[in-house]
Amino acid sequence: MNKYSSRVFKTNLFGEPAVVFCSAEGNKFLFSNENKLVTAWWPNSVNKIFPSTAKTSSKVESKRMRKMLPHFFKPEALQKYIGIMDDIAQRHFASGWEGKDEVLVFPLAKSYTFQLACKLFVSIEDPEHVSRLAQPFNLIASGIISLPIDFPGTPFRKGINASNFVRKGLLKIIKKRKLAHLEGKVCSTQDILWHMLSTSDENGELMSELDIADKILGLLIGGHDTASAACTFIVKYLAELPHIYDQVYKGTHTHYT
Repeated sequence: MNKYSSRVFKTNLFGEPAVVFCSAEGNKFLFSNENKLVTAWWPNSVNKIFPSTAKTSSKVESKRMRKMLPHFFKPEALQKYIGIMDDIAQRHFASGWEGKDEVLVFPLAKSYTFQLACKLFVSIEDPEHVSRLAQPFNLIASGIISLPIDFPGTPFRKGINASNFVRKGLLKIIKKRKLAHLEGKVCSTQDILWHMLSTSDENGELMSELDIADKILGLLIGGHDTASAACTFIVKYLAELPHIYDQVYKGTHTHYT
């Protein structure tokens, strides 16, 4: 980096002009100046795949999400999810890992984190339903990072079609849950969908069904790719660093026994 390139340089990403900041100092500068010197920006590919992102400013969206998510991720709420996470993890390891001479970690990690996201975000746990939702997500992820060329057969068009397919399924779930919410039926699981249906903005307006569908879709993509990549690297480094693995094993074994 020091020899061949600069820590700050101009380029084009997804057909749009961009400036790239490298190093921890660059990250700190960007994240400490959000909505001051810089604002969040989405390329055209994201605006097409998630239509609601083009209708409101990133500042408004981030403010709305910051208001809602703490209720879902506060310590008291997280404690309730541990049992759910443990149950899904045990079933996942029993079906995909145990008795295998060799495993491909990344696909299995994606399966696990996506199952977990479906359960915690929208209370979906039926394996067939989860599988139907998971299939289009590789196409969506590819479409997001592709050039926004909207022709049949392109990754971008496939991403749009896949997002529309998932969005239709989510809208059915949202409508059903919204009706139950309006009828005053008590929800046994206060998942993130419940919070989105219940939380209003400073004007007292609730989120639209399409906005909720796009937010859930974005969170599920995170559960499909980002978290699974982190899990995969954890497994990789534990396998490559046995002395670290031994310490982790001793620590968890002591804690749970």
